[in-house]
Amino acid sequence: MNTQTYYAALGHFRRKTDGLGRSYPFIIINQTEYCVDIQEMALWTALNWRLLDFSQIETEYNKLDQDCAIPARRTLEDCLGRLCTRGLVASGTGETGFEALYDLLGGLYVVPLSESLPLRLAAFLKLTVLKGVSISKARELFRKDRPSEQEAQVMALSRQAPLSTAELIKCAELGVRDISTDEKLMDALYNDDDTTSDNIADMMLTARSREGITAAVANLYLRKQIIFQRV
Repeated sequence: MNTQTYYAALGHFRRKTDGLGRSYPFIIINQTEYCVDIQEMALWTALNWRLLDFSQIETEYNKLDQDCAIPARRTLEDCLGRLCTRGLVASGTGETGFEALYDLLGGLYVVPLSESLPLRLAAFLKLTVLKGVSISKARELFRKDRPSEQEAQVMALSRQAPLSTAELIKCAELGVRDISTDEKLMDALYNDDDTTSDNIADMMLTARSREGITAAVANLYLRKQIIFQRV
């Protein structure tokens, strides 16, 4: 039986400069820094804010290779496997595209990105002044996002506490809106004898809200509204 596998990048990228003025890239996940070499950084970049299967990864990676001549210390398959082993890339497999997507996202934690005015203004100026993008085009790119009802629900809950996609689904199932304290969070998600953080993704497999919330999380990620973390 054929299966499908999707991949996504975790965490966010930063660059540091050492005492000799040399810069190097690293990935931050849960406040832990992971150093990466150029090939790993290129592959992580190809997956950042994308949900791709291997053939699509290969296409995006080859585009970067043509532009940057990436040093190939290992095969693409080996590099991808290394990033998965290190926890910098996640994968999900299923018999259908949606099953693979849920297997990928169910256990990943959603982290909304900052919408602060200074950060948005700095990015706007970078596009218009440094990148030469027209002001009208930049305005279009920075027009306030109009999320769907479920996307807005995901963002509102995720700003209160770190939640996995499966936990967001359970909140939707129960109509939970307030998880502003640890007590409210635990009461909403784990107030029975069966559900644990290890099995909640399996418990939500038959939930009515599974497809809608999973699609909302995927769309927010593709629109660069969130990143994914592991806890």
